[in-house]
This record gives sequence, structure tokens and C-alpha cells, in this order.
Amino acid sequence: MRSLLILALTLFVLPAAAQPARPDLLLRESVTGMPRGNTQEVQVLTATIAPGQSTVFHTHAFPVTVYVLEGTFTLELQGRETMVVRAGQAMIEPPNVPMTGHNRSATERARVVIFFVADPGTPFLHPLH
Repeated sequence: MRSLLILALTLFVLPAAAQPARPDLLLRESVTGMPRGNTQEVQVLTATIAPGQSTVFHTHAFPVTVYVLEGTFTLELQGRETMVVRAGQAMIEPPNVPMTGHNRSATERARVVIFFVADPGTPFLHPLH
């Protein structure tokens, strides 16, 4: 009984700084098209998209994870539903699907962090004409 009381006090009375950090799950999604070689290259990029600005029409060779820091990011995917992701949310861009990203706001910038795992030397995106 005493050990149960000590455990309860440890879990509920200790200051937050003394308790172990617990990560918050933002996104869990099964994907296809990941690199399969013995070595992968990990790229972490940031991008700021000005009000009204859009990305080039493009594809990615492998899935791309996007986390929105500020504003709202809208992704139009050819043949799929448009994705709208707001600050604090994440999404996965599928490989080999033509797409264009937009900041539809007239006043606020959009800032994103991009995580890309690929075969070494793979370009981040392939512009389409």
C-alpha cells in the first residue's frame, strides 16, 4: 500500500519539470513509396510562403511531411481532394502526384517545416510544365 501511495504522489504531485516529457502525436499515417536502399538521406527544410504566393506545379519522388508553424497551407493535388492545413497541424504529401501549394491569405504569411527522406541525391521536387 505504501508503494502505491508513493507512485501516486510521484505521478500527480511532482512539478511538471520533474515528470518525463511525453510527446504529442500530431500525425500517424501509413504511406507507400519510401526509399528502400541501404542508405537514406534525411532533409529538414523550412519555407515561408508570402500572402497570395503559390509553389510551382510539381511532384515528389518520395512522401513529404509538412508541419505548419504559422498561417494556413493549402495543397491542391491532381485527382485528389484539396488539403488545408493550419498552424500546429501536419500532413503528408504523397509521392508522384502532381500538386501545387498555396497561401490563400491576403495578409498572413505561412511558415512550414518540411521533412523529406529519400535516396541520397534525390531532388526535393520535380517541377512540371
